[in-house]
Amino acid sequence: MKLRIGQTVAIAAVSAVLLFGGWFAYRQWAIEAPFQKLVKQYEGVDHVQFNITPKEVGLKLDLAAGTDMGGLVRHIEKDGKKLLGNRNLKLEVTDHSTPDLDKIWSEALFSVAQAMENKQYTEIQHTLDQLVQQHDALQATADMDNENVYVTLTYGTASKYVILPRIPQKMGVWPNA
Repeated sequence: MKLRIGQTVAIAAVSAVLLFGGWFAYRQWAIEAPFQKLVKQYEGVDHVQFNITPKEVGLKLDLAAGTDMGGLVRHIEKDGKKLLGNRNLKLEVTDHSTPDLDKIWSEALFSVAQAMENKQYTEIQHTLDQLVQQHDALQATADMDNENVYVTLTYGTASKYVILPRIPQKMGVWPNA
């Protein structure tokens, strides 16, 4: 029996196109398009990019000033439960902060870190309320779910979104970490 190289290569190429094309089409129309529609319908979402893997759905968000980050996460987890499946949700928010807003956040950073370390999450909102009293045009909110604390600072047209994990990340510094 004589192998025909041309036919073998053609069959392999067609099989690869069907396999990868099918995966791309499934990912595009069955996962990304509905997810994009779900996320963009939330008020304040300007732009969203996806990175979908079998274990994780990564969202890179560009949000308008003052968008309720905790509400957005609840919206995605509730209405997108079928789309998420057993994947983890990982968020990255584009920073539209200013030096003034960064300075205001740095005033609260120690108190917020201490509250996170001691698991006294109500102290975060208390610290943010003190910041609002000190700075006239500042709006500050904190929201929480099982995995993260979401802090939103809005100062004029600038916003800073901070996602603080409730479960501390292990740093590879200590020998038995």
